[in-house]
Amino acid sequence: MSYTSKKKQNKTIAILIYIIIAIIIGLGAFVFLSPTFEKNSPKISLKNDVYWNLKSPLKINLSDDNEISSYSITYFDKNNEVKLDTKVLSSTKGSIDLNIIPPNIDFDRKTNTAILKVEVTDTSKWNFFRGNKIIQDINVKIDRKRPEVNVISNSYLIRQGGSAAVVVEVQDENLKDLYITFNNKEKFELFPFYEDNFYIAIIAWPIEIDEFKRVNVVAIDKANNKTVTKVPLYIKSLKVKPDDINISDRFINQVSKDVLTKSGYDIPNSQEEIFVKQNKDIRQENINLIKKTARNNMNKEKISKLDIKTFKRLPGSKTFAGFGERRHYAYNGEKIDEAWHLGMDWASVKKAKIYTTNDGKVIFSDYLGIYGETIIIDHKFGLATLYAHTSRSVVEVNEEVKAGQYIANTGSSGAVFGDHLHFGVLIQGIEVNPSEWLSKYWVRENITKTIDNAKKVINSK
Repeated sequence: MSYTSKKKQNKTIAILIYIIIAIIIGLGAFVFLSPTFEKNSPKISLKNDVYWNLKSPLKINLSDDNEISSYSITYFDKNNEVKLDTKVLSSTKGSIDLNIIPPNIDFDRKTNTAILKVEVTDTSKWNFFRGNKIIQDINVKIDRKRPEVNVISNSYLIRQGGSAAVVVEVQDENLKDLYITFNNKEKFELFPFYEDNFYIAIIAWPIEIDEFKRVNVVAIDKANNKTVTKVPLYIKSLKVKPDDINISDRFINQVSKDVLTKSGYDIPNSQEEIFVKQNKDIRQENINLIKKTARNNMNKEKISKLDIKTFKRLPGSKTFAGFGERRHYAYNGEKIDEAWHLGMDWASVKKAKIYTTNDGKVIFSDYLGIYGETIIIDHKFGLATLYAHTSRSVVEVNEEVKAGQYIANTGSSGAVFGDHLHFGVLIQGIEVNPSEWLSKYWVRENITKTIDNAKKVINSK
């Protein structure tokens, strides 16, 4: 073989070697970078120390960066081994939500722990086309006992738009959630009271709910055992006072438009639309914000006694509007909207000084649509007070205030013409009838006595 031929042959071999190396590198890069060969194991939503009542299904989510090809779930306790679910998927998915049915076996009452073995394989071609696999043993704490709930003291009755106190005893070492419902529509949080396992709440009958159905204490533990216990309350209806109000162009042009602008809304084309947007849309937005602010900033410390004095009206004032008035708004002789008046309107002189009655913490001080410049003070217990339409505030959010402290001056900010104070009482963010909280008799009979009776029951145990 000539030198030239040999040189050509060596060059050809070198090129072939380079091509083979390039192919190997390319294949390697494809394997390591392609989603088909992804290397991450599937994920299981459950972690250790899962609680299960072995009555309701257990929710599990299986997920993967690619797709899942198969899974199996097995239950183990000291006496049993049961395959709960196993499946090879024909149409794969990247995420699967499972409701695992409890094993159909006779349980030993003394069995309080078990293990769930969960195995999941994905469709990756990694591991020599066998895919990524995860095997996880999950410790299960078996809890088949529902929480024990006893109502030990409560107010005798509740009025539409009014308040009531409830004290309960709840026994469950795995308690997860505890609240009171009104008609299964409104929820009220309970606060620790006096001794361990006792809780208290002041609840409200929202004025917009006409029919009283039932008030329940709901307790749910970590295994989703649930107890629902009725609170025995008598009810008293609200005598609604209708109030017909004629809306003028002057009010719409000078007040409604101003409220819309300050609240960041566009001005509608017609006068009727301008008023309704201010009176309905912004009102609801304001009510929602009041509720959210009050609930997010409630003082949740343990309560042992009532440190609340009956609230006082604005000094030297007259009442110009009461709680629970049903206002019907008309424009050019035709009704265009209606709304509840949710506080008490007091007026004396312009820019009259406003004082607190009870200690508390300022949780809101800002412009609030139809309420104008507004202050909200939390007094613990889920109880707060609202001061609206002010012209000047001398307190700031998070400031601690004392009873008798000067906090603001009355004004005409918001959706009003005249200078006055709109005073509101909030129960977990819901405006209730302030006249109850202005009455020493009502506070004594409905709040103080409920607390004192509860203490007697607790001390007798």
